Amino acid sequence: MAGRAAPAPGALLCALLWAAAAAGGGPAPGAFGRVYRGAVNISAERVYAFAYSSEPGQVDAVRVYVNSSSENLQYPVLFVVRQQKGVLSWQVPLIFRGLYQRTYNYQEVGRTLCPSEPTPETGPSDQIIFVDVSSMAPFNIAYELLVTRLENFQLETNKAFNFTASPSQPQYFLYKFPQDVDSVIIKVVSDAVYPCSVVSVQDIVCPVYDLDHNVEFNGVYQSMTKQAAITVQRKDFPGEQFFVVFVIKPEDYACGGSVPSSVHGNVNRTWNLQRTKNLQVTIVPSIKKSVYVQAMFFSFLSFLSFYLGSVVVAFVHYIRVRRKASAGRLSPEDGSGIMTSSHPITASTPEGSSYGAIDESSSSGGRQLSSPERGPPAGSDTDSSVEEESDFDTMPEIESDKNVIRTKVFLYLSDLSRKDRRIVSKKYKIYFWNIITIAVFYALPVIQLVITYQTVVNVTGNQDICYYNFLCAHPLGVLSAFNNILSNVGHMLLGFLFLLIVLRRDILHRRAMEMKDVYTLDYGIPKHFGLFYAMGIALMMEGVLSACYHVCPNYSNFQFDTSFMYMIAGLCMLKLYQTRHPDINASAYSAYASFAVVICLAVLGVVFGKNDMWFWVIFSMIHVLASLALSTQIYYMGRFKIDLGIFRRAAMVLYTDCIQQCSRPMYMDRMVLLIVGNLVNWSFAVFGLVYRPRDFASYILGIFICNLLLYLAFYIIMKLRSSEKLLPIPLFCIVATAVVWAAALYFFFQTLSSWEETPAESREKNRPCILLGFFDDHDVWHFLSAAALFFSFLVLLTLDDDLDAVRRDKIPVF
Repeated sequence: MAGRAAPAPGALLCALLWAAAAAGGGPAPGAFGRVYRGAVNISAERVYAFAYSSEPGQVDAVRVYVNSSSENLQYPVLFVVRQQKGVLSWQVPLIFRGLYQRTYNYQEVGRTLCPSEPTPETGPSDQIIFVDVSSMAPFNIAYELLVTRLENFQLETNKAFNFTASPSQPQYFLYKFPQDVDSVIIKVVSDAVYPCSVVSVQDIVCPVYDLDHNVEFNGVYQSMTKQAAITVQRKDFPGEQFFVVFVIKPEDYACGGSVPSSVHGNVNRTWNLQRTKNLQVTIVPSIKKSVYVQAMFFSFLSFLSFYLGSVVVAFVHYIRVRRKASAGRLSPEDGSGIMTSSHPITASTPEGSSYGAIDESSSSGGRQLSSPERGPPAGSDTDSSVEEESDFDTMPEIESDKNVIRTKVFLYLSDLSRKDRRIVSKKYKIYFWNIITIAVFYALPVIQLVITYQTVVNVTGNQDICYYNFLCAHPLGVLSAFNNILSNVGHMLLGFLFLLIVLRRDILHRRAMEMKDVYTLDYGIPKHFGLFYAMGIALMMEGVLSACYHVCPNYSNFQFDTSFMYMIAGLCMLKLYQTRHPDINASAYSAYASFAVVICLAVLGVVFGKNDMWFWVIFSMIHVLASLALSTQIYYMGRFKIDLGIFRRAAMVLYTDCIQQCSRPMYMDRMVLLIVGNLVNWSFAVFGLVYRPRDFASYILGIFICNLLLYLAFYIIMKLRSSEKLLPIPLFCIVATAVVWAAALYFFFQTLSSWEETPAESREKNRPCILLGFFDDHDVWHFLSAAALFFSFLVLLTLDDDLDAVRRDKIPVF
């Protein structure tokens, strides 16, 4: 009749199925939410048909639960689900494989079928699902079947959703990007550490990979214990939607857990019952593009303020010098005093004399010391070829003999600054050129390697390769954690600023030398800037390599983040020693060779330092022997020869000075420093031997830093004991260094990840951003450590500015 309504398409389809079943030639119609029980064998199989209708804009997901009490692996029950665009099949018992070919059998299986969504053009559509149940067993095997429609299949923004999953019953859900959201963070939490699970983000493609053996085949994934977070961007999904897949692993080895020793019989059943995990997933919008811009402005402006402060200090210093110049009362410490004949030592100081050798002709019978620098002007400091220093210097015999001078009880700076200034300056410039060469050859392979790491992460989707703080990892382009890279800009900017400050001092020093400034020639600490330039380059390279490490932080490339830290600590110690020992400091070649040995040991420690006791025994022996050898060199001012006969000579000294007659050390201050230093280093050696820390690179860095701090404290104490003073600028830098380092270390110890553990365990330490919604605690450590290193360098640069008006033969050596 014309007035009658047309039957619904779904009802019509169901009627057809019932009619076919009644005729005995088709599948049995099934109803959603009803449990079907039956038995199958080689000659009897069952087919069920489930029909439903989908509306445009509505995503219908269907979940199939099956169960079989049979544990016969030879004759499993086979389930095949046929849909409009795909087929899904599995068997019961469902078998999972673990470590060492262990097998885990599950009798209950639940799978979500790949959903279909009608397009607006097609309108409502009828869907039908066929479930085939069969077995090749010659006897009946019972089964249960339940098919349901999921009501909470689509996840909503900022709304937590709780569910349960197990290895044989994985779960996945759909998420669609809202119109105004370009990036989201998927946060997953659980109260229980185990069982180990995997969170995966996959495109809307069927089939969905939701089992332990295939979840890694598609999309982005990461393992999880109690916490996981994945940042997803709209641009990566053309359909502006994706599946979030949750898979429970059959064993916990991948998450750092244990595995059962046996999985047969009741043990397997008990183990499987423990593999259910309650999870909560929340999808929240990530930061907007404007936050990226704010973070970049903050990073650059924060450190450009240091440039402004340096310009202000330089301008104030310039005004002071100009005022004193106009008043005619120039101070020696300004470096502007011009040598005149009225100066007390001018008349007796020959042009071109060695900058450290004060002429003492009036007290030496009218005989003047010959100078190795006689001839060229005193101010010339070019890079032209000059003779390299030799072990024998052409100076008067007894007064200038090294063994006599360097073994005096009370040494003064003039005793250790007698060599040709140009040769010594050229020697220290080698530090600068060598570190540039090292930086280029070291950085290029590192950059290439981390680019490969990032490419592998992007291509495979395996986010267990890199140990990010996933709750605060903001991607940009191909980079997964741009914020960790951006925060290293401080090292590069402040390293360049330090180079500019050193360059300014170097230029002023050259001008003073050209003007034959007496205070530059014979007063204050000899100015050699090669090591300072090397320190500035090292600070910049630390920023570059730290950024490279944070492209993909993991156990294998952590040495990139620490290599130049070793160099910075070593160069600072060398600079501190060079200040009062300019003639006998280590050459660049021997210093960098030592750093190379340290880096080699660090690499060996990464490879063998986990559990190998033999490595720690050898390393501790090397550490103790190196400490003793270096102590001997320092105590005897480089005059104690290190060769095969060193042990015989050391035994002889111990016998004569300690056993035959216990005499007081000739250099008490040096002896106290070296005893404390050796105790500290031996303590480190014993600690490493007993505890064998896994983070070997940080262990070596701790040794360097402790020795540097010990030496700096000794230097400042001896400086104050010698009635020297600290000017306002170095005093400010010392206070700023202490304060900033304390703040930096606080954030450093806020562990946000740890490659010493499994990726899943590391993610338990992840925390949200704390600065501008963009930077985490480790980024703040980068900012503060860059400032702390900069202030530390300024301490070394300005520490002895108070001695610019003191004759070198009045400056004690310690």
